[in-house]
Amino acid sequence: MSALFQRFLGHSANEKLRIACIRAAIAGFLIHLLLCFVYQFEWLSLSAKTSGLFDSYLDALYTPFSIFLAYEVYELIRTIPKSFTNSIGKQFEIITLLVVRDILKRLSDIDASVSSSIDESITTLAVECVAFMVLFCTALFFNSVQREENPNVGKDEQLDNFISQKKNLAIVLLGVYALVALYSLSTWSYALFQGDGSTNRMIFFLDFFTVLIMADILILLVSYQYITDFSHLARNTGFILSTVILRVAIASPGISGAFLFILAGCLGSAVLLSGIVVSKKDSNSLDKLPFAES
Repeated sequence: MSALFQRFLGHSANEKLRIACIRAAIAGFLIHLLLCFVYQFEWLSLSAKTSGLFDSYLDALYTPFSIFLAYEVYELIRTIPKSFTNSIGKQFEIITLLVVRDILKRLSDIDASVSSSIDESITTLAVECVAFMVLFCTALFFNSVQREENPNVGKDEQLDNFISQKKNLAIVLLGVYALVALYSLSTWSYALFQGDGSTNRMIFFLDFFTVLIMADILILLVSYQYITDFSHLARNTGFILSTVILRVAIASPGISGAFLFILAGCLGSAVLLSGIVVSKKDSNSLDKLPFAES
């Protein structure tokens, strides 16, 4: 499995996929923009539901953001063997981009709207912008933690076994990711050809985050073999709770979903901060012992 991990999730594979995603994002943006241009001049006849993808030039931003989100999910899978904290932080990065994509889509709808419901849309937009700021700050906070410390892990051999098990899980998740992405793309494409071009954040992300939560819980259970420190285990449990709230928020429309995103970000940041404070206190206590190294 280690060879499979290096082949599909190693540095070389990541660089190739990153370049491919950048090129696909640029191409997708230009093609989507061209279709919007064609639709604006009424050279393209579409159903009412499908036209929502092309009735504003801002809609063209939806395609590159979707491609970048797909790559970020791949990056998330790569981080799983490295650090539980980093993988949780990556989840917040993905949700941040997901909220940005929703905001851009909402802006395109407001831009094309002539109905009296614009006030409600702006209210939802404002709350989503607040959710974006909270999620963005949470992601930055997680990124500031460069390395996750594993107290009371035991022997290095045990740590190597733990990392190996997480690599095996990452390979399985990569396969699940490919299947869920293929299923989501095929069902959405079929609906599009049937005249339903509706888009929402539940497509792909609701199913994948459900699987991801199960993977996080499995990692937590396996870690009980190697980590005995309660604060560390409680911290990881808090992280999982925040990701469960993220998953519920994905399925919640409008303002309720935005508030849940804010709650998840605040909870994740509070748990991480508590873990840092406890770790510093433990470190200071050890430094005060007579046999502590100077």
